[in-house]
Amino acid sequence: MGVAARLSSAIARPGYAQAGVDLIAAEARVAKATVYSHFGDKENLLREAVSASADQALADNLAAVDRLTDCGTDLRATLEDVGLRLLQCYGDDRSWALRRLLSAEINQFPDLLDIHTRAVDRVTETLADRLARLTVAGRLHTPDPVLAAEQFFALLCGPMDKRARLGTRHVADTERRALSRAAVHTFLQAFASAPE
Repeated sequence: MGVAARLSSAIARPGYAQAGVDLIAAEARVAKATVYSHFGDKENLLREAVSASADQALADNLAAVDRLTDCGTDLRATLEDVGLRLLQCYGDDRSWALRRLLSAEINQFPDLLDIHTRAVDRVTETLADRLARLTVAGRLHTPDPVLAAEQFFALLCGPMDKRARLGTRHVADTERRALSRAAVHTFLQAFASAPE
């Protein structure tokens, strides 16, 4: 875990208001002077930490979506695998901490939402691109691939939110697999080019 990710965790765990620079520096395993020399103040540190967390989440999610590049013959199995990997990204401790931090600080720092939204939009656009390619190949029927991508995420994340209780409950991989299977089943009912 890089320094920025450790800084994000140090802020997210107690919350921005409660996280003093001493605690943040100790958690990140750097000197307090290093925090100030690199980031200037606590607000800039918050923005950099959120940006680093969003960048890491973006990379993890794009790697999951990239598996749709080569679906082989079993589209359902590939979508289930992608869904599981997206749920693992969505439900990891860093992602929950980032979303809780954003929820807590969005009124004071509305620009943080822009950082997060850019990452979310990029993943959605990439998934939409993969779905459009599958449509062109005759494997799906998605008249609006962006909407289909948003709906795929909603089918995955809605049930995950409920089960994880905002990240306070661990959701086992067996349960995540079941969520992914159910999401893909519903998704294919709506978007398969031929009945599944």
